[in-house]
Amino acid sequence: MTKQRNKGQVDQHLELPHSQDIADGQPDPKLVLDCDPLFSSPLFSSLLGTGISRRTLLKAGALAAFSGALPSMSAWADKKFDPVVRIGYLPITDAAALLIAHEMGFLKKEGLDSERPTLVRGWSPIVEGFQSHKFNLVHLLNPIPIWMRYNNKFPVKITAWDHTNGSALVVGAHTDIKSFKDFGGKQLAVPYWYSNHNIIAQMLLRDAGITPVIRPQDAKLAPNECNFLVLNPPDMPPAIAAKKIDAYIVAEPFNALGEIKAGAKMLRFTGDVWKGHPCCVVCMHEADVMDPARAAWTQGVHNAVVAAQLYMAENRKETAHMLSKDGKNYLPFPVEVIDRAMNFYDPAYYKNPLAIKHVEWNQSRINFQAWPYPSATKFVTEELRKVVLTGDRTFMDGLSADFVAKDLVNYDFIRKSLENHPTWKNDQSVPQTGDPYARVEVIKV
Repeated sequence: MTKQRNKGQVDQHLELPHSQDIADGQPDPKLVLDCDPLFSSPLFSSLLGTGISRRTLLKAGALAAFSGALPSMSAWADKKFDPVVRIGYLPITDAAALLIAHEMGFLKKEGLDSERPTLVRGWSPIVEGFQSHKFNLVHLLNPIPIWMRYNNKFPVKITAWDHTNGSALVVGAHTDIKSFKDFGGKQLAVPYWYSNHNIIAQMLLRDAGITPVIRPQDAKLAPNECNFLVLNPPDMPPAIAAKKIDAYIVAEPFNALGEIKAGAKMLRFTGDVWKGHPCCVVCMHEADVMDPARAAWTQGVHNAVVAAQLYMAENRKETAHMLSKDGKNYLPFPVEVIDRAMNFYDPAYYKNPLAIKHVEWNQSRINFQAWPYPSATKFVTEELRKVVLTGDRTFMDGLSADFVAKDLVNYDFIRKSLENHPTWKNDQSVPQTGDPYARVEVIKV
């Protein structure tokens, strides 16, 4: 039986497993990669904008493993309202709506001042920056706010979706992986335990008869076991090129980057598994969302996000260039990588392996649609009970999916913005008949 950590227990008092083969569900400092010289090479320093050190990997792994040790509600201090929009983001296309809202002046048009968005390397640092009020507008992986609000008691609200789809699973050129049945004995990286990437990957492997586990990389795996580990997105292409992992599932443009620069091969697009799924969501502090005195400010933020999404949907090439290092350098990658990540979704090209099985869904590699469907939030809440991850998740006990969909998400501001821009309904993640604000989730592995 897996032992649970006591809440409030500090890192140095963690009881670690005596055997490297029984780490499932337990924090384990060995659940990180050793560094390879390639990680700090000039190639990847220029490719990713920074080198990758062993210390970076160890810190990332420790933050992921010890995520349950953050302070409780009594530690969260209120902060005086700051009307300047301060955006924190990871270098992924998921952040595009927030970046374009600033760059194209959509926030300014709403009468809002905004600082140039701040690039952050990993999910734990952006969570910490948001919790310390360094940022008041962020994009977070869809399940992270569930963990923040109900485990850490932090007053976060989901207020919109940044985008739909926009992720994929790629495999290394050094592997013999042609289908999910080939993942036995392999190493698969995810960006965070609380991510739709983790949920979708484990769903695909279970369907193929493969058991997801969390072990040290040198642990012996059964023929039907696949080992999961957490890596920050920028660390994934170098890791697969160095043959330290066999596959990764992550947001764009790191799949496109893996294809172009690291010899990775596309195995499956996530939007072809879960039609029009959320990945990153717009998150704000609860006080900014619920205080009537701030309502005009919050409404302006959402008006700008929707305007940015509609602009991107109609100007994909221009957006890719603007985001790239050849444009405004929000994402430290050449335009060919960003353009591929946003616009290249060709069933004829991606047929071996068959990465796009549901052409009839009319999806894109990434789309931009803001309505936060309650059905998706409910699905994620239920799936979090099934996935293998580290840390204490007893906070999920008795947590109703219906309650989460009502309590965690505020629908008022984004609905008002969308009602003023009816062309949002053209996105293929939106039901084309009936009520556009309600849908049944379509998931086919």
